[in-house]
Amino acid sequence: MTTGTRKKEGHVFVALHSFPALNGLAASSEDGHWEVTDVPHINLERSKENEWISKDQIKKKKKKQKDYQPNYFLSIPITNKEITRGIKILQNAIIQQDKQLAKAMISDGSFHITLLVMQLLNEEEVNIGIGALLELKPFIEEILQGKQLILPFQGIDTFGNQVGFVKLAEGDHINPLLEIAETAKRTFQEKGILAGENRGFKPHLTFMKLSKAPWLRKKGVKKIDPEFYEKFISHRFGEEMVHRIDLCSMLKKKQSNGYYHCESSIVIGKKPIGFRDLINEALRRERMGLKSKVKQIKELLLKPETQARIRRELFEGRSVNNSNQGNQVDFGATLT
Repeated sequence: MTTGTRKKEGHVFVALHSFPALNGLAASSEDGHWEVTDVPHINLERSKENEWISKDQIKKKKKKQKDYQPNYFLSIPITNKEITRGIKILQNAIIQQDKQLAKAMISDGSFHITLLVMQLLNEEEVNIGIGALLELKPFIEEILQGKQLILPFQGIDTFGNQVGFVKLAEGDHINPLLEIAETAKRTFQEKGILAGENRGFKPHLTFMKLSKAPWLRKKGVKKIDPEFYEKFISHRFGEEMVHRIDLCSMLKKKQSNGYYHCESSIVIGKKPIGFRDLINEALRRERMGLKSKVKQIKELLLKPETQARIRRELFEGRSVNNSNQGNQVDFGATLT
């Protein structure tokens, strides 16, 4: 045979130089040829087991994605008084045309740009989210290259006439903002956090949502009438200098100023700091420090050895008290 193989009594002989990949599988030779005696085979049982595990993992992942309900988000707070004042004028103009819509308005302390939504189901996942936010900061600094990110707002639009928002004007700020949003999504997902949405990221500043007042539909209000805001279609609301990104809860009680409950923050770029800013930052840090200490105490008290020690000391204290009562010692008198 010219192919490098020949048969003998049901055996197959292979020329080694013809099939180098078979080197090491042969056990005997004859006339310079090698006899393949150990043909590798697939372990079917292990293959089926791996296939079952893979399907089970896919099933669990799909179920987790199906149950995905965002309850946290990354927020860029809107703090420019010019912007918030302009939005209040817009809201009042709409309310004057339909007073029912007052309940659909976003409070001025809550104005923000949503950078990313996510699901954090417990305190452990919240801590992972905080870690991801802190890791995000150097990536953002690399994207901005020392430049300040300034967001100009102009005009009005809606999502299906259900959500009214102030539009982000076009400009050089769009690309770095989109890159920051994509980097944030990747950073959180790499931590195992369910984050992001199916629809693409469209930065916007919401000022009203009909879903805030579901009863409006029963009253016949099913959409936001464009005539309500037509005078503001091209209105310039102002510019926001991005100086902070917060990890906020959608469900926890809001702060006294109307802003969302904030788990953690990172500072972006530089911002002129006034006396009030210093006080607010000091209070925020103090609050975060107290929260951390309370958490540590809670974890310590939940440890079995701590609980056992407390029970032991309480029991020993009770024994001492009983003994002292037997000796008729009046500790109350000695302490006065």
